[in-house]
Amino acid sequence: MKRVPILPTLIVVLAVAAMVALGFWQLQRRTEKAALIAHAVANLDRAPQPLPARITDDLLFARVTASCARVEDWTMGAGRTATGTSGYRHIAACVSPTGQRFRVDKGVAADPKLRPVWAGGAVAGTLSHAPGGPTLLDRITGHAAPPAPMIVSDTPASGLSPSQRPDPASLPDNHLGYALQWFGFALAAAIIYLLALRRRSR
Repeated sequence: MKRVPILPTLIVVLAVAAMVALGFWQLQRRTEKAALIAHAVANLDRAPQPLPARITDDLLFARVTASCARVEDWTMGAGRTATGTSGYRHIAACVSPTGQRFRVDKGVAADPKLRPVWAGGAVAGTLSHAPGGPTLLDRITGHAAPPAPMIVSDTPASGLSPSQRPDPASLPDNHLGYALQWFGFALAAAIIYLLALRRRSR
């Protein structure tokens, strides 16, 4: 019987160990995500609070109030009204009296040519993240900026319909699937290598 090659075996063992570790890490992330979603659901019924200077994920889906001293810009993207109708939502880039920057979703229009009329003022709504965000490369390289906070306003701008309130059910919770994938990769790698060793021994 031929001797088991040391270096290839060591490489396969390390690779399998790494994949198993990633699988358990995804299971841990699943537990953390479940706690985050439960907290977000509880936030839906909390009393409104002023928008804090430092936005953390545990505040997502909470009701907040803020003051938009001026609107710097508008962006438009796909959105849904509170009744579920698709349309074009309009997001204002706001600056507070203290200089804090945040976005405000001021509602959805059926006509993409419609331009909202709103110059700022008091805002009340549900805290979320503005659409878009860092790319995968930014996350890998550690240059990802924190997502911009956005308030989905209860009161739409003139001519717009209220946007659909953010729902914690929209938070991705696919860590179990990722964990099973990593465990599957580890098992497949081990089986393939054992079959290769068996073939080699013949």
